[in-house]
Amino acid sequence: MKDRLRALWCDHLSILRGKYLPNHKIQDGNTRFCRSTFGVHYDKDLLDAPGAMMKQGLPDMELRWDEADIRDSWESATQIVIGDLYDQDGAPLELCGRQALKRAIAAWQARGLTPMIGIELECYALMANEIGRLVPYDAPGGVVYGTGPFSDPLRFTDDIWERADNLGFNVDMITAEYDSPQFEFTLTFDEALKQMDDIVLFRQMAREVALEHGLVLTFMPKPIAEAGGSGMHVNFSFRDQDGRNALDNGPVGGPENMNDLARGCIAGLMHHHKGLSGLVAPTTNSYQRLQPGTLSGYWRNWGGDHRNVTTRISSEGGAKSRLEHRMADATANPYTAVAAVLQASLLGVENSYALGPMETGDGFDRTDATDGTAVDLKRAMNDLEADQTLGDAVGRLLVDNHIYMKRKEVIKTRDLEGDGLRDFYVHFV
Repeated sequence: MKDRLRALWCDHLSILRGKYLPNHKIQDGNTRFCRSTFGVHYDKDLLDAPGAMMKQGLPDMELRWDEADIRDSWESATQIVIGDLYDQDGAPLELCGRQALKRAIAAWQARGLTPMIGIELECYALMANEIGRLVPYDAPGGVVYGTGPFSDPLRFTDDIWERADNLGFNVDMITAEYDSPQFEFTLTFDEALKQMDDIVLFRQMAREVALEHGLVLTFMPKPIAEAGGSGMHVNFSFRDQDGRNALDNGPVGGPENMNDLARGCIAGLMHHHKGLSGLVAPTTNSYQRLQPGTLSGYWRNWGGDHRNVTTRISSEGGAKSRLEHRMADATANPYTAVAAVLQASLLGVENSYALGPMETGDGFDRTDATDGTAVDLKRAMNDLEADQTLGDAVGRLLVDNHIYMKRKEVIKTRDLEGDGLRDFYVHFV
């Protein structure tokens, strides 16, 4: 078989959708999809969501890509690319998460700053038992920061690393997380759009490579009720026009050495805390993870080297100065989630929101913060709808579509629990 092209885009449910195309498409190109895919739910229900045009003839949208963005794939005789979506009039499609991220990047670049992003992805490996039910991957020697065969007897993570190296992904770290069989994957800090393209493709590669080993790798926030949650931590900084880290306020990091830019970003994240949760933690399962005392980003609080706050200030200074937002999980469209974090931060800078005091509690037995996220998806959508400022910044039509689809999800999942709730999501995210 001649090389073919796998052209992809990330949808409102964080699912990568695409087509295999013939090799003459391995250049600047385009292909069409049905726009009403933005009204399709996990259970394949067709819904008349805002912008999906389900009852206006289910028209086309166009995926466009640049040849420079095409790369080798982990599949044989295949190259791969992520593109941008455009509407039937040739305008950037407002529903497209990648376009939302581009808007957020452009807004920061108008201030002379380029967002730099580092993502930490957490996930669980599951396997089928003798009757075909998914159960945790059998890694009984797994420990937090575990490496080697006791944490991964099938060594599927070695296969992921080797393929990542061959494909040019800059892997920063792979390790076992707190609960077995939980793993964390981190790529090296990079410019926002490149980092998110890499993360979205790496996540898909990891899931498909794991499947070759008989495993279902899921980035659900809480696939195993009795185990810890999985997040998608967003680390970020900004490169100024001289190539310096704009958060750099000296060789030592931490809250006592923050500059005004960092304070403004944190103030924005605190001000829009409740609205943000609906975009970055967007499933029923997300609110099983977002709970007090679970290192998950529940509380409206911030601090230094403290894993029980939502916005954490790195103790590393200088060129490594950065902020970490710990609320998101990977059931969110990663482009949309990072766009939301960047837009909330920018609103804090532009509007000079007041920044309250730093968290001094331990986050387990004592917490200064008294305000957290919603306790379920229904209330999170109410909070997102109420935060018109954040919704307008991220993209009004995208957010309206999101709220509509997630309110339908509340109804679809209200009677599900345990394996039933897990199985609603597990093969998609």
